[in-house]
Amino acid sequence: MIKTKPTGPIPAGFHSFNGELAVGGQQASALVSQHGSPLFVYSAGRLDVRIEQLRAAMPRDLDIHYAMKANPFQPLLSHMVGRVDGIDIASGGELTMALAAGAEPGKISFAGPGKRDDELEQAIRAGVTINIESPSECERALRIGASMGKRPRLAIRVNPDFDLKGSGMKMGGGAKPFGMDVDLVAPTARHILDAGADWRGFHIFAGSQALSADAIIETQAQTLALAARLATAIGQSPDHVNLGGGFGIPYFPGDEQLDIARVGTALSNQLKQLPDILANTRFAIELGRYLVGEAGVYLTRIIDRKVSQGQVFLVTDGGLHHQLAASGNFGTVVRRNYPAAIASKFDAQSSETVSIVGCLCTPLDRLSDNAAMPKADVGDIVAIFCAGAYGATASPANFLGQGAASEILVA
Repeated sequence: MIKTKPTGPIPAGFHSFNGELAVGGQQASALVSQHGSPLFVYSAGRLDVRIEQLRAAMPRDLDIHYAMKANPFQPLLSHMVGRVDGIDIASGGELTMALAAGAEPGKISFAGPGKRDDELEQAIRAGVTINIESPSECERALRIGASMGKRPRLAIRVNPDFDLKGSGMKMGGGAKPFGMDVDLVAPTARHILDAGADWRGFHIFAGSQALSADAIIETQAQTLALAARLATAIGQSPDHVNLGGGFGIPYFPGDEQLDIARVGTALSNQLKQLPDILANTRFAIELGRYLVGEAGVYLTRIIDRKVSQGQVFLVTDGGLHHQLAASGNFGTVVRRNYPAAIASKFDAQSSETVSIVGCLCTPLDRLSDNAAMPKADVGDIVAIFCAGAYGATASPANFLGQGAASEILVA
C-alpha cells in the first residue's frame, strides 16, 4: 500500500475556467499551446493585489523594496519598479537589469558579500547605494570612488547579534559571511564620514521565510533598537534603515499565511516610539518571495505515464532544472511537497496516488512525491504553484543540456 503524502496549500485566488486552471483569465492549455512547455506564468494582477494588501497593512511612511533576486524576469521587474519604493540588487548584472527596467539609481541598493571592484565601480558610477559588508570592502569602495572623482553612497550591512526565529535561512545571530559584526559598525561609519562619502545608514537583515508574526515583530523591535544603539555610537542619525524582510509564504502542508496585519500594527507602534536619534530616519522593508512567490505557476506537460511495482509515475517535460526548490534540492532538509495540481483537470477529484517526476536521469528530479491527484495521462498539464520566486533563475536550467523554460507575464 503506497502511503499518500499531502501537498502544500494552493494559494487562494486561483480559479478554474471550463474545468482547467486559469491564470490571468487564460486556461493552462491555451497558455501552453501558445508559449510552449515547460512554462512559468506570472500574474500581474496577483502582484498588484499583494502589494496593495501589504501597503494597507504596513505603516504609511514605510518604504517597500523589491529584492529582485527572487525573480528578475524583465517584464515582471519592470512591472514591480513602478509599484515599489526601491529595488534591492545583489550583483552588477542585476544592476544592469534594474536600470534597464526603469529603476531610478537613487532607489537601488546593492548588497552581497563578494562585490568585485568592477561591480563597485559600476555601482558608484550609477549612483546607487552600496551596502558595505566588511571594512576591507569599505576601503575598496572609497578608493574606487576617489579614483573616479565620485562621492560613493555607502550604507553598512550589519550582522545583527540576533536572528529571526523560525526563519528558513538565518542571516544573523552568529558568524556569517554577510555584513559586519556589530562592534565594527561604528568605526567603519566614522571612517566613511571622515572620508567625505555619503553615509546612507544601515541594512540589517536577520533572516528569511518566516511565517510567525510574533517572530517578525520581535525581530523588527530588536532591529530598531540595534539601529538606535549604533547611531548613538556613531554620533549621527542615519538617513535610511533597511529593516530587512523575512516575510514567508506557505509552501508545505500545515503552513499558514503570515498575519501581516499584526506585523504592521506592531511596527506602526514601534515607529511611534523611536528615540530622537532615529526621529528623521526613513525606514524600509525588503521583500522578494513574499511579493512575487504566489503570483507564479510552473506548467509542465505530461509526456509519459508509467507504473513501476504498483507505483504510478507521471513523467513531465520539466523538472528540477527549472524548479529546484520544488524538487527539495534547494536547501530543504526534509523533502515535502509543494502545492501542485493537474492543471488540465483542476476541478476533478483526486482518484489516485502518483509521483510527478521530471525528464532528467536522476532520482532527485521529483516534483511531487506520492501525492493524491485526479487520474492524468499523456498530454495533461501539471501545475506547480508558488513558482514566482526562486524558480527559473535559481535552478540549473542547463543541466543535461535541457535549457531554460519559457516565461510570460499575464494580466
